[in-house]
Amino acid sequence: MSQKSDYADDADVDATLDQLPDDETIEETVANLEANGFEVVVVDSREEALDAVQSQIPAGASVMNGHSTTLEEIGFVEHLSEGDHEWESLPDQIWSIDDDEERQAARRESQTADYFLGGINAISQTGELVAADRSGSRVGAYPFAAGNVVIVSGVNKIVPTLDDALDRLEDVAYPLENERAQDAYGVDSAIAKQLIFRQELEEGRTTVVLVREQLGY
Repeated sequence: MSQKSDYADDADVDATLDQLPDDETIEETVANLEANGFEVVVVDSREEALDAVQSQIPAGASVMNGHSTTLEEIGFVEHLSEGDHEWESLPDQIWSIDDDEERQAARRESQTADYFLGGINAISQTGELVAADRSGSRVGAYPFAAGNVVIVSGVNKIVPTLDDALDRLEDVAYPLENERAQDAYGVDSAIAKQLIFRQELEEGRTTVVLVREQLGY
């Protein structure tokens, strides 16, 4: 597994779109996210974030995650695979399948997990979420497929407007993800499938865990 420290220094990013906001900005962002139908939990540290995520998922639930540096940084990916819980870990099942076609079919089916977890590439202060994938294996679950969605993000991803959020995707998240893909797989990434998540219309379905740390990208 590539670590952010392995490739971050090689990425040319716009640091003005990757800052820790003040408390007033965080509060306004939370209020606007909640007005748009998202549940929001704010925590101070990655340790508290892991606790908050665990508290969202009941025993017996099927759990899948999209690739997320933030989930790695808070320890969720390791906990899902190796930790003490009573969930059904779909990634462990998927990556144990040898046949490529069967594994791809299982990946598609996992989009409908009881709980799908992942990160986000940008959050506008006005209450929208922006994310993109090369394959769509993460953003495909967010709008509808998964029963419940838990998105974990550092507050460094908060920017003033939706236009700024789209800029952050291009000028912060993509350069870093491209370096990660080259480091991990030897291929370029791409903003191939993009999501603007403006509202959650199903009450209680999507929770955003905001961490007062600089996490992910």
